Amino acid sequence: MAEQLILATPEDTVAFGESLGKTLRAGDLVLLAGPLGAGKTVLTRGIAAGLGVSGRVSSPTFVLARVHPAGERGVPLVHVDAYRLGGDLAQLDDLDLDTDLESSAIVVEWGEGSAERLSDDFLVVRLERRPDDVRIATLEPHGEWKSRV
Repeated sequence: MAEQLILATPEDTVAFGESLGKTLRAGDLVLLAGPLGAGKTVLTRGIAAGLGVSGRVSSPTFVLARVHPAGERGVPLVHVDAYRLGGDLAQLDDLDLDTDLESSAIVVEWGEGSAERLSDDFLVVRLERRPDDVRIATLEPHGEWKSRV
């Protein structure tokens, strides 16, 4: 069963991301789903803070992926925006994410439908933006994530 969280403010979204980031370890795959403006990059900023990685977190839409070196927790973050890939699995393969997954936590915006094949164990965080700007985060665990969420 999927768990839902109400994120009333951008600060709540960052705080949720930070708590999630504190639990991430090398080999973890998190897919962020939701329409434009749903808060995927804001959530990733929180995840980066929880991991303690360095570097400014912004949407990697035009570079496709940004690597944030490990900080105090020792786990780097690979932040991918698969929006421009349009489901092109060859381009996703070119990013060599399966190699990064061994030593990093990977967060993929717009990765649903393509990035799941990187691992049987992944968490989908589905973000919905209501008309009042409140976000609803639905957590959909797969594989070992079912016992972690």
